[in-house]
Amino acid sequence: MTPRETWTDERLDEFKASVNQRFDEVDRRLDRMDADIRELRQTVERMNMRMTTGFIALAGLIVSGQIFF
Repeated sequence: MTPRETWTDERLDEFKASVNQRFDEVDRRLDRMDADIRELRQTVERMNMRMTTGFIALAGLIVSGQIFF
């Protein structure tokens, strides 16, 4: 295949449409990925809260066990 030396207006329009279509697809994928990351952050935050609550409860049990027994 030899590269074209000149581009017609129709070819440029087709190329522009193709590039726009590909960027629209990339935008959709990034939006989906952004939503997934947001959900992951919420999950990690909930896990962090549960671990902190559990640690405080465990520390309280250990301290109360030392005091009362």
